[in-house]
Order: sequence, then C-alpha cells, then structure tokens
Amino acid sequence: MTKPFLLGIDQGTSGSKAVIIDDAGQVRGFGARPLARLHPHPDWVEQEPQVVAAGVQAAIADALAQAGCHPADIAACGIASQRNTEFVWDSRNGRALGNAITWQDLRSLPLLAEIQNLPWAGELRHRLGYAPGPYMSALHLAWRLRQDTAVIEAAQSGHLRVGLSATWLIQAMGQPAGHLMDRSLAQATGLYDFRRHVYWDEWLDWIGVSHRSLPQVTPTVHEYGALTLHGADGRSAAVPVLAMIGDQQAALFGHGCRQPGQAECTHGTSSYLKVFVGAEPPDVAGVNNYYAWELHGRQHYYLEAPTTVNGAALRWLRDNLQLIHNYNELDALAGQVASSDGLFFIPAFTGLNAPFDDAQTRGTLLGLTLGHQKAHIARAFLESIGCQMRLILAEIEQNTAVHVPELRIGGGVSASNVACQIQADLTGIPVLRPTFTETTAWAAALLAGLGAGVWADETAVPLPAADHTRFEPQLAETAVRPLYHRWQQAAALMREWYV
Repeated sequence: MTKPFLLGIDQGTSGSKAVIIDDAGQVRGFGARPLARLHPHPDWVEQEPQVVAAGVQAAIADALAQAGCHPADIAACGIASQRNTEFVWDSRNGRALGNAITWQDLRSLPLLAEIQNLPWAGELRHRLGYAPGPYMSALHLAWRLRQDTAVIEAAQSGHLRVGLSATWLIQAMGQPAGHLMDRSLAQATGLYDFRRHVYWDEWLDWIGVSHRSLPQVTPTVHEYGALTLHGADGRSAAVPVLAMIGDQQAALFGHGCRQPGQAECTHGTSSYLKVFVGAEPPDVAGVNNYYAWELHGRQHYYLEAPTTVNGAALRWLRDNLQLIHNYNELDALAGQVASSDGLFFIPAFTGLNAPFDDAQTRGTLLGLTLGHQKAHIARAFLESIGCQMRLILAEIEQNTAVHVPELRIGGGVSASNVACQIQADLTGIPVLRPTFTETTAWAAALLAGLGAGVWADETAVPLPAADHTRFEPQLAETAVRPLYHRWQQAAALMREWYV
C-alpha cells in the first residue's frame, strides 16, 4: 500500500461523520457536522440533498485537518449510509429532483391501506425481510410517482435515478462508476426481494418504477467510483470509493459482531438492536431479517429490531419539554431517584416498532402523581428503552437457536451510565460500552481497506479495542419482572387506545 490512510464516512439522519484511520486501524482524524431536517407540512420530514453533501465535505475537511494529511494521502474511502431516506435525481445533469424524504416521514401512511389489497400482500414481510411501513423508501417513491411532477416526468423519460445517501454522495461529490449500490442498501430501499436476491418486479410495477431507475446491486466491497476531496491548501484529489454499506450493518461490523449470537445496539435517532446470525438467512416474525454484508462472495445475515424513536424522544425532552438543557444532564437527573415510582413512559412518537410494527400508536406518560418530579420522567424514559430491548431479545431467543450472552452498545444515550445500568438490569445480561464510539464510520474505513488490499480478508481486519466499560446486571429478576410487565401493559393499553 503506497498511501497510509483510509477514510470512513457515516452519513446518518442526524448528522455526518468522517474518520481517517491508518493501516493498523488506528484513528488519526475525526470530523462531525449536524444535519437539519425540514418539516414543510405536518408529518413530513425531509433533508436537502446539497446540504447533506456539504455536511459530509465539512466533516471530511475536519478529519483531514486533525489527521494532518492531504486528500492525496487517502488510499480509499468507504461510505456507511442512512437507510430508508431516498434521494432522487436526473441522470442528464445529476441534479436532485427534490428533497430527500426521510424514514421519519409519514406522508405515505394512506398507501399502506392499498397494500393490504394486493394479491401478494401476505408475502411482503417474508420477501422484503421486514414489514412495510411509512418509513420505507419504496412507499416514499410510490408517493412521488403519484404526486411529484418532476419525478413523474423523469421516470417517463427514463432519466429518473433513485438511491440512498451513499449513492447520492458519489453523484454530488465525485464521479460514480455507474448507478451502483451494495446489497444491504438495496434491501433497505424496500424494493428488493431478500429471498430471491433480485428486485421484485410485481412490487416495482405497483410502485410505478422501472429497473433502469434503480441501482445495480453489488457486493459490499466494490469499485463504486470516486469522491473529489479538497485539502486546506486548495488542492484536491479523487479518492476511490471501495466500500458501501448500511449504517446499522456498519455499526455491527465495527463493534466486532461477526460470530453468531454477538449483538450490538446503536442508540441513535432510534435504537437499533442487532444480532449477527451468520451465513443462513433468518426468518423471524416481528424482527427484521437483513443482509449484514457480502464479502469475497459470501453473504452474511443478521436480525435487527428498531425500537421507538428514542433519540428523537430525548431531543423532545430537551427542546419541547425542556426537562434538560443538554444531554449531559440526563445521567445526573435520572440518577437522583432509584426508580420511576410507578411512572411509565411509552415513547411512541411515531408509533411502536419491533416487535409491534404499529405505526398508529402514540406516546404517553402513565401513572403521573403530584409526587413525580423531572427525575422520575427521565428515569421512566430510560426504563422504557431497557424494556424495549428486553422484549426484542426475548422475541429473538424464543424464535431462533441464537443465544445472546452480552450486548455491546453505542450512540447518544449510551453515554449515560444510568442508562447503561438500567439496560443491563432489564435485559439480564452484561452491557459493554466501548471507549471509542464512532464505530460506524470506523467500519466503513475498515471495509475500504479490504477493497484496497490493506487486509487480505475479514478475518484479518482489526477488531475494536478491548478497553470498554462493563455494566453487570445488579437487580434480581424478581425486582425487574414487575417493572417489565407493567411497561408491557402500558404499551398494550396505548395500542388499544388507538385501535
């Protein structure tokens, strides 16, 4: 290898991050930029494509500056992409045809009723790997092809191109090698038959999109094109993009979960609990069944369960309720009380995800008394996360032969010691929090290194450092079970309320 550095990009819902690592996997530079969301109408959530690209450029510039290197020193780049936020552009000029519709957007809810009448509606979960919902890029695209004149015209002329943020970034910031996307992201669009490894023709016909608008499906490590990166001295360099992967898959890889039963939970806008299952595709109802990655001709799979929008709920506690002024206060506030004292938080701001698949239910606080204070609300919120994680793990272990002995965690709320201890107590297994938390971007860089020949295969790719904080369960099951069951009752009550 003639160039010593690798670049990893984590383009997520809330922001964009970049890491630069050396050929030993050590981080040399890091940059991050937040990403605003637009709300042009109630229940609509969008992102401006050029702003997404600009944020990535800025994060990379910060990482380059910290690493003290020039773009020409970067051997390869990997991109971990947010999923179910689709970008559309015109192939003639590469310009976006509108804002990206994010996975939090609910405008496609009315289309769910139409889906139920399709002759193969009962096959959707099995063939896609997960249940249809308003979050799906497929339904966003169906809405556009019914409502958006620019998208309709581009589709009719054959110039519509559809992708997720990874494909858009190469289009906006460099030169694509073609209209390409890795298998994990193809599945994430909701257009791809997970079982047959092809785009699903009948489904595409109902949506109204043709194959020529969609990316060619590729392995995780592949030649995707190049990004043009700019140095502080004004000089630029084209850096090859040699890996592409979904952000949740990247987090799983970056945490070193590459053996069956190894599990990780990323606490971002939502909390995503993931369990690696190996080379056989799973089929578990109530939990999403996904490609993990495809390396050296071998496909690997994992189970994934998104909880409710815990990160967005935390932002609501800060900005709307003003319970805290910054996220660092959460730990101290929730730690002021030993329990939530009969208060139950159902953070179903956009519905209840796995294993409920219920987009209609909304959030609530149950059991309020005059004695409850801010600390009880904060703790009830953290307990709701632990209860959801316990429910998901129980679903997986009851329906597979996979046993999860411990759980690695990362993302926003994992910075709270109280949150981590509550998760260990409620799940009944140790929770491990690594010192370095930017595992998603790090994994993208590692995968780019595979493409550049830095490592011969995935067995030679560095694992995360062993330094972590370990939280052992401290509460007896007899103390945990009543809290867990009461939270389940509260969730069931809210689901009945919105029937």
